[in-house]
Amino acid sequence: MNTLPTVFIACRVFEQLLARHLPTEFKDRVTFLDYGLHANPKNLRKTLQAEIDSITTPSLIVLGYGLCGNGLKDIQSGIHTLLLPKTEDCIAIFLGSDEVYRKEFNAHPGTYYLTGGWLEAGSDPLKEYGKYVEKYGQKTADFVMNEQYKNYKRIALVGHSEEDLEEYRERAMQVAYYCKRWGMTYHEISGSDSYVRQLIEVATDLSKTDVPFLIVPPGKKIEGWTL
Repeated sequence: MNTLPTVFIACRVFEQLLARHLPTEFKDRVTFLDYGLHANPKNLRKTLQAEIDSITTPSLIVLGYGLCGNGLKDIQSGIHTLLLPKTEDCIAIFLGSDEVYRKEFNAHPGTYYLTGGWLEAGSDPLKEYGKYVEKYGQKTADFVMNEQYKNYKRIALVGHSEEDLEEYRERAMQVAYYCKRWGMTYHEISGSDSYVRQLIEVATDLSKTDVPFLIVPPGKKIEGWTL
């Protein structure tokens, strides 16, 4: 069993998913960081490292992130032990495994995924467009958005229950309607909470860890990996 104090640091897009599954004793040990940090991997790395370094008691720090475009590469564990999903992309966490994500990616490349967490705390093409228009004007915003999204083929809302899909369907379809300009179609996918449940289980007993997770002992750093 894990004898270290356990704390969680996660991207805010996972707030809803973690809230459903975290044991009561963990709920006051979670720090959520802003999704916008993903826009610059260096900022994500710097902010996350500072958060880790601010914890003065040797702890098991569970990171609610994938590698995120190398945003977590070279993060130092310091006096702590780090535990994180061994996945390049957090979409795999929402879908339940890297295997499911790779199958989905191979079957439907060019998919932009949405979840309740993203729609609440993250970003989407419609939000981005509004910010670009406000900052640069409509003409430049249209150009930038076209460059970013012209190769996407569909929008997919990932839900972990029918209630999830019902709650966020209207908003997701608004995003999909905007994205019709690139020929994107709207789809819904059933996600899985198995990755998150396994992560919490391993956090209580590190001997249960397996391929989907990476453990970084004290004095080491997160390396990149190839799945």
